[in-house]
Amino acid sequence: MAYLVTHKFKGGTKEQYEAATAVVHPPEGLPEGQLHHFAGPTSDGWMVVALHDSKNSWERFRDEKLLPGLQEVGDKGLPGPPEETTFEVEVEEHA
Repeated sequence: MAYLVTHKFKGGTKEQYEAATAVVHPPEGLPEGQLHHFAGPTSDGWMVVALHDSKNSWERFRDEKLLPGLQEVGDKGLPGPPEETTFEVEVEEHA
């Protein structure tokens, strides 16, 4: 089952988001197992939403790429930790 992750970064900015994604996302596209990635400003910061093909792929990305990448970016990245929401979702394909 697909797995949705939302991260709300209070006080986060587009520049911080771009610094973080430059490190944690491969140049050829989304990380393995990530189906969609959305991000944008909120009334008090920045929101990132990622859809993974499974909870396992999310956890692998988080542990192997995201957390080490955010440490590498340091203060240039989004302020953390974020407010996180995760849950399994049904994905319908439309022609």
